Amino acid sequence: MANVALRDDKEESRQSTDSDGSEPFLRPGGAFAATICLSKAAIGAGVLSIAAHCGEVGAGFQAMSLVTGAWLTVWSIDMIARVCIETGRWSFEDLCELVHPAFAALTGFINASMCVGCAAAYLMVAGQVYQVLLDADDKARARFVVFVGVFLCGPLALARHVSFMRHLAACSMVALLFLVVSVAWFAGTRGVAESVTKENFLEGVENATVFTRVNSLNTVVFAYTNQFNAPQLLGEISEPKELNMAAAARWSSLLSLVLYSMASVLGVLAFGVNQKDTLVLGLSPARTEAYVQLCLLAVMFSSLMCFQFHVYPVRQFVAYLVRKLRGRKATQEKDVMYLGQSLTRWLDILCALTTVVLAILVAVVMTSLRSVLNFIGAFASSYISYIVPPVCLLALRGQKDFWSAEMAPVVLFAVGAFFFIFGTYAAVVS
Repeated sequence: MANVALRDDKEESRQSTDSDGSEPFLRPGGAFAATICLSKAAIGAGVLSIAAHCGEVGAGFQAMSLVTGAWLTVWSIDMIARVCIETGRWSFEDLCELVHPAFAALTGFINASMCVGCAAAYLMVAGQVYQVLLDADDKARARFVVFVGVFLCGPLALARHVSFMRHLAACSMVALLFLVVSVAWFAGTRGVAESVTKENFLEGVENATVFTRVNSLNTVVFAYTNQFNAPQLLGEISEPKELNMAAAARWSSLLSLVLYSMASVLGVLAFGVNQKDTLVLGLSPARTEAYVQLCLLAVMFSSLMCFQFHVYPVRQFVAYLVRKLRGRKATQEKDVMYLGQSLTRWLDILCALTTVVLAILVAVVMTSLRSVLNFIGAFASSYISYIVPPVCLLALRGQKDFWSAEMAPVVLFAVGAFFFIFGTYAAVVS
């Protein structure tokens, strides 16, 4: 089956080549398509709330956090790529079986839970946009969330491959760039917020505590998290896989760094050091202006497109459980959600739709986006991004003595453990 999948991928690559021998810009399996998909998996609701944290902790602390987060993300994806390519496994659950089946099940559960929470966050953003544009109440917001969840997110959640979303992901990235431009225009036309001074812009508010700074770091961890899509994208990307994935990881992290930095600085200048939950709510005073209305619609589109990338890991987890119930070993097929049985395909569809329903329920009940992102970033994102990759790499290398292993996985594991324990505590008590 692995050989058949490989031949199919090569045939698709040949068919996607233009008549003059050149390759389309967003061809399936290309490095640029993977870059766009990784970027879109990361850049979503985090860009809307990151300015509020920047106002609290200051631009200096935020800049160091964002640069470090980009570096750790590249580091983490490189580790995932090394393990995936050496083992021929294309899902987190199969990678974690290198450690123990129980570790694989735990990882799959945490990954799926994180992705459901993230999907709910994107529906919450869509609901916020609807409220701001139409000055709607909570009941109307809930009805709108249910509507877009069922009739838009539901059908898109059934796509078989992550790369299917590459064109929509590219459009949604442009939409987020328009958000940054709109915030800059807001600040330029209305002036810098009165609460901003040189001191608090660089250093943050005076009453910022350790928990405030840790929660800011939690949001940065969440903002860069795209590792949940990395194994499947590796399975879809063309040869040479390691070089193409390395390029995708670096370019997507750089793009995320630039966009988050611009949103942080411009958001503080436009809305002050003590601002509302998201940039969407910050723009609400100007909701009658045409550019703000277009910006909010663009944000809604981008958030709903980001929703889809968080459905794939849940489907992978269910496919893994089905394989274990059937007594099969870790699959080396690139399409990890299809086992050649019609029953499995229907189960995959049911899983995707169930994920959408759960996300809708959470989005209807929850109202504070920052609280959701702080907890997800600390607990689930840190585990998937910084704990699982080094542990799997150490297991692949057969390192029995943890502290005698190469230092890179150990350091990344320590960072993940800090956020998983103390970061979660900070998110809960704040």
